Formats: sequence, C-alpha cells, structure tokens
Amino acid sequence: MSEKFTIECTFRRIDSFDQLDEQDKSLVKAALDSAVRAYAPYSHFNVGAAVASSNGEIITGNNQENAAYPSGLCAERIALFSAFSNRPDIQVTAIAIVANRNGNAKSAFPCGSCRQTILEYEIKQNHPIRIVMAYNKGAFLVANSIKDLLPLGFTRDDL
Repeated sequence: MSEKFTIECTFRRIDSFDQLDEQDKSLVKAALDSAVRAYAPYSHFNVGAAVASSNGEIITGNNQENAAYPSGLCAERIALFSAFSNRPDIQVTAIAIVANRNGNAKSAFPCGSCRQTILEYEIKQNHPIRIVMAYNKGAFLVANSIKDLLPLGFTRDDL
C-alpha cells in the first residue's frame, strides 16, 4: 500500500527592510556588514550571516572560498560554529542570512549542509532558531524553525 501525503512549510514574507522588527534589522545589518568581508574571489557571491543569542549578543560569519572548492565554508556555519565553539552554553534565537550586492541585501538561502547544521543546534539547545533570509527585490522570508526549510531532517534519532 502506498499513500500520498503533504508536508507544509510556513514562512512569513516581509516586504521591506523597514518592516522588519528592530532585532531583525540589527541582524540583517550585521549580516550585510559581514558579507562585505567575505572571501569570495571565485563566485563573487558574498554572503553574510548574523546569529542572535538569547543574551542579545550578535555573532557574525561570512563565506570563505578556496580554489579547492570543497575546502570553503558557508557564512551560516562559520557564524554558528564561532558562536557555539566560543560559548558552548549559548542559546541561539535567530540567524539572518543575506548576500551583499552593493550594500543591498540579495536573496540567500541556507544550503543543505547549513540546514543540517542549524537543525543539529536546534536539537542541541531544544529551542527553535528563527531564520531571516533576504528574498526577492528587498523582501525577506522568515521561518520560525529550520524544520520549515528541512522538514525531513536527519537527526540523532535516525542513527
């Protein structure tokens, strides 16, 4: 017997930077600033990420490319690894992800490896991580949990 089923993912679309709440504005600004410092000589696709902790601290990361392509690393993982490696008991509440094109936020969504990493930290801290992503033409998409971007994630329960 086979059965079709639907998995729904929920996002909130925010039409402009000005409509973001103050915390998200701060995160997006920090991600944009971080993207300027990205090392992307091959793709020229500068991505920045900013992680918000429950104590209000913002930790940033940006993509780092390498001529041996698999050796590079995404902005999201750099920001998360930095946060958790320096503060193992931190609680991350949100992450903003943007590509910086001439000071403007351009569409940037986490790759599969970054989605898996965000899921691991959501499970570790037993708390969802809200994800703010630059979207088309100055808009933003907000997901309340990585489970909206990775509904069938691989977890320790699958081992």
